[in-house]
Amino acid sequence: MGLRFFNTLSRSVQEFVQLDPAGKEVGMYCCGPTVYDFAHIGNWRTFVFADLVRRYLELKGYQVRHVMNITDVEDKIIRRVRETNSTLAEFTGQYEAAFLEDLKTLNCLEPHHKPRATEHIGEIISLIEKLLARGIAYKAADGSVYFSIEKYRGCGCTYGQLLKLNFEEMRPGERVKSDEYAKESVADFALWKARVPEDGDVFWSSPWGEGRPGWHIECSAMSMKILGESFDLHLGGEDLIFPHHEDEIAQSEGATGQPFVKYWLHGAFLLVEGRKMSKSLGNYFTLRDLLAKGFTGREIRYLLLTAHYRETFNFTMDGLQGARTALARIDECLGKLRELAAGRPEAAADEAILQVFTTALDDDLNIAAAWGGLFDWVRELNRRLAGNALPAATAAAALAAWERIDSVLGIGTVAEAKAPAELQALLEARQAARQAKDFKRADAIRDELKAKGWIIEDTPKGPKLKKA
Repeated sequence: MGLRFFNTLSRSVQEFVQLDPAGKEVGMYCCGPTVYDFAHIGNWRTFVFADLVRRYLELKGYQVRHVMNITDVEDKIIRRVRETNSTLAEFTGQYEAAFLEDLKTLNCLEPHHKPRATEHIGEIISLIEKLLARGIAYKAADGSVYFSIEKYRGCGCTYGQLLKLNFEEMRPGERVKSDEYAKESVADFALWKARVPEDGDVFWSSPWGEGRPGWHIECSAMSMKILGESFDLHLGGEDLIFPHHEDEIAQSEGATGQPFVKYWLHGAFLLVEGRKMSKSLGNYFTLRDLLAKGFTGREIRYLLLTAHYRETFNFTMDGLQGARTALARIDECLGKLRELAAGRPEAAADEAILQVFTTALDDDLNIAAAWGGLFDWVRELNRRLAGNALPAATAAAALAAWERIDSVLGIGTVAEAKAPAELQALLEARQAARQAKDFKRADAIRDELKAKGWIIEDTPKGPKLKKA
């Protein structure tokens, strides 16, 4: 069997078959940040998940076109612009720059396209005009434009493709101007919001008067401009399923008459220390908060990649300490493999571990199974290394396999610290003392090195210094 994903649209695991007739190109859209504050660790779970999807598709030979929007105008942003007495560009620019810096810290590949909502007002207006022309949208008395759920359903279209909606219980027919609204409401939502005094200088001209776009229409306009009316993958957190993603489907398919997205993938919520993240509980963390506590982007990325994307994940400080230990195990094994394989030509990758890895990820990105197979592999390599029973050619093949595996995991390796020349001289003096059977002197040098933060490790090529 090939690659399979759980498709929220079908509520089932399906084989991935992309739309490209040539079977190579994949259009992938991930809802990006709303740049009114630093992204928190729950947001980063979604972005690391999206990075895993892209990297794995590329390992499988697909040519991925990755789009991630920047929401730089919506209700929260306008409120903060007003509160900080800054311009829209100044306010959002600082948080967009911080987001992209954090993206690099977590070693996420930068998307091929990062469209900003404010740079696509023309496309947004054009999309709204199509919905008006089809009778699915209407202009309200204040100049705002709304999407009509009733008219959309009257055209034979389904509202509630990503989740089942009970229209009798859910208060249909209400109209909401807010970007986010009650989950129990099936509401006509704003496509264009007429300018109000609280908007300040944040407005654009339109056929319906001055105003600004609604949040939902922004993603439809940007994704379809870059990826076309129909594309392969749309990713996001499960909190976006309704209303945001449901409204994206409605307005996109309402305007084009074509299926919008073939596969919808949603990442589950993240808990912190067993509870929903909240500033009042003291468990609300941005990436920068965790870096300030002494953790690295590599350790944070590893921890975010240990649980299946559809499982609610409990993010803890103990988990980060465990990530540090797990990465150290991998680094130590890779260091020994590099020593053993030094000077050898590049080898073909160990296909056995690659098969274990890809079989797990083909199964709806079963990352837990993938890690399980990898640590079994590391354990066996360490056993053979300890017994001097690992040929150099096998070490080279293992390193080649790791290079391909890490192209997906993106955790990299930490270069071993090189001991200063004076400590290296002490190591050589210890070796000379041992050869002279002056064990008291040898032990004293060992203790001196340990006091300076270095330990002596025996390797097939002789002793070496390693950071304690």
